[in-house]
Amino acid sequence: MKSYKFVSLLVVLALGIGVSAIALAAPGDKEKGAKEKKGLTVGDKAPQWEGLMGVDDKSHSLADLEDVEVIVQVFTCNGCPVAKDYEPRLVELQKAYEDKGVRVVAINVNNGEREELPAMKERAEKQEFNFAYLDDPSQESARQCGARVTPHVFVLDKDRKIAYVGAIDDNQDADKVEVHYVRDAVDALLAGRAPEVTESKAFGCGIHWEK
Repeated sequence: MKSYKFVSLLVVLALGIGVSAIALAAPGDKEKGAKEKKGLTVGDKAPQWEGLMGVDDKSHSLADLEDVEVIVQVFTCNGCPVAKDYEPRLVELQKAYEDKGVRVVAINVNNGEREELPAMKERAEKQEFNFAYLDDPSQESARQCGARVTPHVFVLDKDRKIAYVGAIDDNQDADKVEVHYVRDAVDALLAGRAPEVTESKAFGCGIHWEK
């Protein structure tokens, strides 16, 4: 009987220690998981992507844009209906701000025949893209930023820190837009100020992640 009680006591103590260990480890694990899921936040340094082939048949890197004042980095693709609706707005944005030291850079991280470089070239020509349209089949640029949908925008300031992240504006229907998030952020940065709105919820098609 004494032996049985002793063994039972050891089991209870072991279970207690195990539960305590789990309780202590859980908060840290949750915080780490939440941070990885959320991705970069405002004030973080932008990842230095490089070697991305563009529809101009040239290799591009973020370092190539060191003299640019503001970069509007957009994760997008060929096939998403939401991304397609925003293409004319990206063309207009580049046209309006090109002489002010702003560059739009669109990065396609989806894979598949309709997302490969030949199809991207056709899309760029058809829509008359006036900005860099780059292919990243590795998807690393999007993973490092924490992009989730297409389109998902990261506005980078002169120091290449994230100044704004989220949607281009507040409505997929161009005629119903009330808040121009990206334009407002760019205007603020060019004026030497921090944007009033630094984050919004990006909406669109989920990025097709490769396993």
